[in-house]
Amino acid sequence: MISATSSARTHQLTLYQQEMEQELERILTFWAENTQDHQHSGFVGQMDGTGMVIPEAPKGSILNARILWTFSAAYRHTQKKEHLELATRALDYLQTHFLDSAHGGVYWMVDAQGQPLNTRKQVYAQAFALYGFSEYYRATQAPAALKRSQELFTWIEHYSYDPEHGGYLEAFSHEGQLLEDLRLSEKDRNDPKTMNTHLHVLEAYANLYRIWPDPVLAERLRDLINVFLQRIIDPATGHLNLFFGRDWTSTANLVSYGHDIEASWLLQEAAEVLNHQALLTQVKEAALKLAQVTAEALLPDGSLYHELNLDQNHFDTHREWWVSAEAMVGFLNAFELTQNEEYLRHSWNAWQFAQNHLLDHKNGEWLWGVHHDYTPMAAQDKVGFWKCPYHNARACLEIIHRCRQQLRQENHT
Repeated sequence: MISATSSARTHQLTLYQQEMEQELERILTFWAENTQDHQHSGFVGQMDGTGMVIPEAPKGSILNARILWTFSAAYRHTQKKEHLELATRALDYLQTHFLDSAHGGVYWMVDAQGQPLNTRKQVYAQAFALYGFSEYYRATQAPAALKRSQELFTWIEHYSYDPEHGGYLEAFSHEGQLLEDLRLSEKDRNDPKTMNTHLHVLEAYANLYRIWPDPVLAERLRDLINVFLQRIIDPATGHLNLFFGRDWTSTANLVSYGHDIEASWLLQEAAEVLNHQALLTQVKEAALKLAQVTAEALLPDGSLYHELNLDQNHFDTHREWWVSAEAMVGFLNAFELTQNEEYLRHSWNAWQFAQNHLLDHKNGEWLWGVHHDYTPMAAQDKVGFWKCPYHNARACLEIIHRCRQQLRQENHT
């Protein structure tokens, strides 16, 4: 339990910052030492739950783009040469093997040798490539990285933007034709618009706006924030709706707790980057509501169930690594908004859960997740198409920055 006294809070924030510095180094060391593909170049496509690399596994654009973002962001923080080298390795691989030089955009998947295997253009993947290239530019000011970011923005706007209803359509052929099968993965609904894609276009566009304050980009970023405020956040429940028809009719009655808390701080970040005060006021209110409804679902161990099907009143009770990572950031953001120490406690407890059940203390990195009885989800990857360093490394970086900022404010009061 965190004491309400100022000295106790200062101690808590200092400890949290120190532990995040250590955890960031642990995560980055794992990826540096275990995931470089020395046979085919780039990074391995898969490592199973036991730590065994699958050398001929295909490679996904999302994993590579997230590695690019992670080591670029890490280099901005650490200024360590090895982090820049790994960011550049990811950048070179993404440019050489995933970028479609004929039609623009990035492919979904290449084989172990780097040859195109699935050339579909999922907008979710375009957003992550943009996120990675723009972060590399923030780290290095390399003009080519900004150019790649701008080209991806142009591609998304040309093919995916829906001028009639607003927002973005999900998936295209490599030539840019809208696909019939729009799904991000087999477990998803085949709907033309999803919360998940819009959330990651939002974070990518916000990152791009930091380095390229283009007026069209500013307009699209405002539009995206308003899509969340007016279309995606359910006014009745405060949760995010997840799947939509083209006209924004909600098609599923589900709650994703990890996305609720992740969206709370990413929406606020986007409004802050835009420096749009009226919109920021609205967004802060929405961010706090998202944090509140997520907090209502917290379990005594500091974790969140994965998902709730409201039609069936059925919880998916396993816990995944990224949900705890996003809870750490989202609840700390809610504490910054309110100075309500209950939110600081929620953030800290999410980190305690991660330490107790998700960190692989023997082999490094975080497990994919645990079942309801806390046994590891051993069949899931340690490294793979979806298992990446971005959620947990980003949580470390965000908390280091936010704790430092909070401590600075407390020292001036």
